[in-house]
Amino acid sequence: MSSSRRGRPAKILVTALVALLLVVGGVLAVNRLTGTDTRFTARCVAGTEGDAAALDLEQADTAALIGAVALERALPARALTIAIATAMQESRIRNIDYGDRDSLGIFQQRPSQDWGSPEEVMDPYYATNAFYDVLVTIEGYQEMEITDAAQAVQRSAFPNAYAQHETLSRHFASAMTGHSPGTLTCRLPPAEPEATAGLGEQLRSRLALDLPSLEVADDGDRQVIDAVALGGGAQVERMGWAVAAWALLTAEHTGASSVTVDGQVWDRADGADAAWRPLAEGEPGYGDDAGLVGVN
Repeated sequence: MSSSRRGRPAKILVTALVALLLVVGGVLAVNRLTGTDTRFTARCVAGTEGDAAALDLEQADTAALIGAVALERALPARALTIAIATAMQESRIRNIDYGDRDSLGIFQQRPSQDWGSPEEVMDPYYATNAFYDVLVTIEGYQEMEITDAAQAVQRSAFPNAYAQHETLSRHFASAMTGHSPGTLTCRLPPAEPEATAGLGEQLRSRLALDLPSLEVADDGDRQVIDAVALGGGAQVERMGWAVAAWALLTAEHTGASSVTVDGQVWDRADGADAAWRPLAEGEPGYGDDAGLVGVN
């Protein structure tokens, strides 16, 4: 073989590497010009450093409604933990239109087992309420192992499978019910201009579905949700954090760019570094009552 042929693979490799570097360089240049950074995975994370779990944006959006239904029904965090673990095992927290035999939806409920019609179990709000309707009839479910409580509702052929999702479900349920304030954050790409412009309408529309007992007030450049209807007195601060968690989990849907609560702010523009930080004096939301959640 000639030396020119032996050198050809090396030349091809060098050319490919140069092309890759040019592409990466171009992406970084665009990021600098536009102020965006696409070098991270969009997701929502719950827990503390070294002990956390994550959901992608579709899962987070569905988890938000499962949590909201629990809040509206004044169910304990344990009920939400069981629901998230169940949904994770059954559908990966996705509203899927297929499954084993006639199983459908988030919880893979079977019309043939009297869970409802196919259309009903594919409605995530119907399906979630149907799950909780059965769960609350199980005596002592709050003290049961999560996998046992889930199995008592689902009657699955794999009764021990729910246990593998216990850590994730605990982290998210604790944050989503306000018991672990500030332990949930979402890392999102910049909102589309159309979504940002329609924030007020989109937020009201989604709130009416998920948390109908709450209302949104227009406060100049931001929308404000008063969480007191979910619980007053000593519960106000916790409910504020619960609604703030919901606002983060639904931010990709509503177009929210920032959320404030209890003297803290989450800013979508921080991208991969998005996390709760203290509000500075003079920032929107500074001095708000603990139960008020600002969204803009």
